[in-house]
Amino acid sequence: MTEKDKADISVATNRKALHDYSILDSIEAGLSLEGPEVKSLRGRQARVEGSFVRIEDGQAKLYNLHISPYSFNHVQPLDPLRTRKLLLNKTELRRLDSESRLKGNALIPLEIYFKRGWAKIRVGIARGKKAPDKREAIKRRDADREMERTRRSSFKA
Repeated sequence: MTEKDKADISVATNRKALHDYSILDSIEAGLSLEGPEVKSLRGRQARVEGSFVRIEDGQAKLYNLHISPYSFNHVQPLDPLRTRKLLLNKTELRRLDSESRLKGNALIPLEIYFKRGWAKIRVGIARGKKAPDKREAIKRRDADREMERTRRSSFKA
């Protein structure tokens, strides 16, 4: 097995989630996909922004994940925004259900990737940020950048 096979291959990340939400915890889940969807994912043809997870009828379901149709698929046309089932064990499912029921919490997909050949998704238990929280995060990030810039320039001299 080569090093590339061992590494996780990232397909899509939800960069907006880190801006809009505070991520409290995350969990890895499998994705139930059709064949052409896997081919599209391998071609990095997915958008995670705007998607969310709900627990319904004892199953975790992923909504609004856009996987572009595979261009060489001529057998079965699939809806790019169809609802997909997440593959979790019972304890993970119960934990996500209890966490999502708390006021202000949401289940947000953070990243889709391939791990040992299988499509996986990292689902974050998130709490929405208010505008002052977002401003504070931007200030902290700018201060960190400035400190790093100062540190680099002091080493060059």
